[in-house]
Amino acid sequence: MSKATSTAQAAAAAVDHSAHPLPSYLEADNLGPWGNYLQQVDRVIPHLGSLARWAETLKRPKRILIVDVPIHMDDGTVAHFEGYRVQHNVSRGPGKGGVRFHQDVTLSEVMALSAWMSVKNAAVNVPYGGAKGGIRVDPKKLSRGELERMTRRYTSEIGIIIGPNKDIPAPDVNTNDQIMAWMMDTYSMNTGSTSTGVVTGKPVDLGGSLGRREATGRGVFTVGVEAANHIGLEISGSRIAVQGFGNVGGVAGKLFAEAGARIVAVQDHGGTIYREAGLDVPSLLKHVEENGSVGGFPESEVIASDSFWDVECDILIPAALEQQINASNAGRIKARMIIEGANGPTTPAADDILQERNILVLPDVIANAGGVTVSYFEWVQDFSSFFWDEDEINARLVKIMKHAFAAVWAVSQDQKVSLRTATFIVACKRILHTRELRGLYP
Repeated sequence: MSKATSTAQAAAAAVDHSAHPLPSYLEADNLGPWGNYLQQVDRVIPHLGSLARWAETLKRPKRILIVDVPIHMDDGTVAHFEGYRVQHNVSRGPGKGGVRFHQDVTLSEVMALSAWMSVKNAAVNVPYGGAKGGIRVDPKKLSRGELERMTRRYTSEIGIIIGPNKDIPAPDVNTNDQIMAWMMDTYSMNTGSTSTGVVTGKPVDLGGSLGRREATGRGVFTVGVEAANHIGLEISGSRIAVQGFGNVGGVAGKLFAEAGARIVAVQDHGGTIYREAGLDVPSLLKHVEENGSVGGFPESEVIASDSFWDVECDILIPAALEQQINASNAGRIKARMIIEGANGPTTPAADDILQERNILVLPDVIANAGGVTVSYFEWVQDFSSFFWDEDEINARLVKIMKHAFAAVWAVSQDQKVSLRTATFIVACKRILHTRELRGLYP
């Protein structure tokens, strides 16, 4: 046993969980995304050296806010929705993370997403902590007026903890630049001055950044190409399957297709389509824009949704929701590489199966960090009131993503661990080193 390992184990053992029990909603036994995150943290603790004494910091969100969001509906009734904003860690800077509107949003999910944002921001070394928000609602059932009233009320309710130097929301599932515009305006009205920096992912005319919409997909493509180079996978001619074909999966699919890859299968909420010769990606993107899903796309074969995991491909890009790759389907995947465009799409049990099968997994906390990286650019531009052109933004994004991937790859090779564990090692050391330097107050 190495000295570093023994030191880490001793530090970890020094945390007496019986004396300092976790609240029930923080325990790993509380199944769901938060439980998955805690398992990921446990795997990295032996690699933290003396910083392991601070590891409990990673298992306890700094602040959890649950809010009631009442609004007047168009029919004159009053409806109540439950909203969340979780700040996992702010040692390295303001909280940063998206807001999702979805009928299946839970506290466990939002907590895990906020924690993954802490790791993601540290992995690409932008000066943010991690946060996340959400409302349990199906936004498709709301009129535009109801959606605006809900967004504004939610913003007012969480306004006590957000701000351009405190916590900066952004778009996520079922939210977009218009939602961010309403959030920015509501916060600005409540504080008495225009505050463009309170959210990112805004319309360009309100201080948004060029390249923001495509940033996450571009980041997925960038790290995918870097990883492919390391394992000898030629992108041109490779077969790619994509789950989710929106801002992340659609943009990544488009960039891979432009590089000569064949997008052979796509799945979203509207169906699963397949074409061995490769789908016409520009036409498919137009079809999704006009119809809301890939369902009904011509010149493709419709296959059963569960058959998506059996598609022969070189690269699989899960870009939908959490826990899509699990113990029941990980053994069926026929890909050399998985690039996680979504947050938390692979369970720890599936990770083990994929590693045993020598399938390289590029984890979400590095692969989909392009979005928050350009959000950082937007925030910087808002503060300076000086805006960059799209070529400069894309060049800066690619540079940061390549540098971050290189650091993670080096740790993975040096310590013989998966890319996920390597990313956690890099990120958690940065978070906990900052925690140690700042100390505890009072």
